[in-house]
Amino acid sequence: MKVAVFTGTRAEYGLLYWLLKDIQDDPELVLQLLVSGMHLSPEFGETYQQIEQDGFFIDEKIEILLSSDSAVGTAKSMGLGVLGFADALNRLKPDVLVILGDRFEALAAAQTAMILRVPILHLHGGEITEGAYDDAIRHAISKLSYLHGTSTEEYRQRVIQLGEQPERVKNVGAIGLDHLKRAEFMDVAEIARSLDFPLNQPYFLVTYHPVTLADEKPEQSFNALLDALDEFKDHQVIITYPNADDGGRRIIPLLEQYAKSNPQRVCAIPSLGQKRYLSTVKNAAVVIGNSSSGIIEVPSFNVPTVNVGVRQQGRLAAKSVLNCDPNKQSIMESIKSAIKREYKTSNEHIQNPYGAGNASGQVIAMLKNMQFEPSKSFYDLK
Repeated sequence: MKVAVFTGTRAEYGLLYWLLKDIQDDPELVLQLLVSGMHLSPEFGETYQQIEQDGFFIDEKIEILLSSDSAVGTAKSMGLGVLGFADALNRLKPDVLVILGDRFEALAAAQTAMILRVPILHLHGGEITEGAYDDAIRHAISKLSYLHGTSTEEYRQRVIQLGEQPERVKNVGAIGLDHLKRAEFMDVAEIARSLDFPLNQPYFLVTYHPVTLADEKPEQSFNALLDALDEFKDHQVIITYPNADDGGRRIIPLLEQYAKSNPQRVCAIPSLGQKRYLSTVKNAAVVIGNSSSGIIEVPSFNVPTVNVGVRQQGRLAAKSVLNCDPNKQSIMESIKSAIKREYKTSNEHIQNPYGAGNASGQVIAMLKNMQFEPSKSFYDLK
């Protein structure tokens, strides 16, 4: 069985890592890897090199990103994606395509696969992120897909509400949590050596992405975040670059200048890579920004998250996720609460609603048991 897997960003690849390993190691399956988007961009760290270093063969590299920072540029990139994915899928002729999440690159791959009658297994459907157009993209990919692996039972019910047959929708948990049981993590000294940046104080890990479907201007919100960070001089800061959504490139010069102005306290890096990222999360005092990782993976490390603005609005979250407005005062107060861990009662471990880290094996079983019929009926709720 030929299983094609699509990845277009560093974050998505990190979540898929153990599933890729398990497909690669299974004698009944053949892994076909389609790599696109930010992975191929020097501006965002050319992270396809990390994929190859991890021992994966990239079957197709599909260039789609334009040197643009606008909605028009994003839409044109999707068009280029459809052209590239059509050729790639026609050459590979996979039996199934695995897509995770809600990125515009993923939508281009999904609509192409649907037209070519390649069944899609979609991971992380049914979720809500009201502050980004990713929300609509995620639901669209669900409707283009044949099988669904959701991260919670509530999200499973929402995919069924979209008209998908219940027997084809399984709650497998968040696949990124498989790292908890299977990954080896770096300690603070190893992280510091790998970054060539001495970590001699508690540190914050910061990732801020542009908000694409709400009135939250990227530069204004990010500058408010930086102003708030200035109030915590006894903490160092590791900042990763934003993603390639429109508005993201306007944030990069701001974080680079911030790091340049604070060389002893701030480290800016395009991508940490999945092992170093999770290790950095594990040892962080607080994770700050508006990445889905702060909602889904970070609570399992017993580390608090300060979630800035509306980008992730609507997602289920552990109580260690502290939501705040995108202004200096609100961010600063939430960071103070996170450091003091005022959301916790004594001796209480954070409960993560996204599962226990055993998703990959369940997804493999779904792939092997798939009986694809190109025409699927709409499931009406009684």
